[in-house]
Amino acid sequence: YHMTADILGLDGIGDERHACDAVALEDSEVCAAPFARLDEIARREPMLRRNFFRLISRDVCRRQDMMLLLGSLRAEERLGAFLLNLAERYHSRGYSGIEFTLRTREEIASYLGLQHETVSRLFSRLQEEGLLQVQGRAVKLLDAGALRRMVGMRI
Repeated sequence: YHMTADILGLDGIGDERHACDAVALEDSEVCAAPFARLDEIARREPMLRRNFFRLISRDVCRRQDMMLLLGSLRAEERLGAFLLNLAERYHSRGYSGIEFTLRTREEIASYLGLQHETVSRLFSRLQEEGLLQVQGRAVKLLDAGALRRMVGMRI
């Protein structure tokens, strides 16, 4: 579930083959940076190399977290963790970490390994419980602390 400033294609560094394709679901801007060129510049610029390694590490951690998320959490915990993760990522980019616009329920369901109907029911239930407010694709987190407790996060 990529967003602005995410880097795609890190999976192709090792064997020079990508495990999947990317399809833009909305208007997007892409900056292609061939790895050979990045590697050449990174040899001369230690800060670039350090930041590149940091990005690779963040990507690996996010993938591990997602595998744990899909394998060990119940449906409502998956959705809660997903929303909290998005809020954190938006906040780290200087946007609101409380209010944001989501993609379609179908895309979220596919990403979380759930049925579309399950995701829709969960949004309704979380709204009824006062944890969030949903209006179409717009979401506002009303009680992030309760959402964290539901997911089991100690933040």
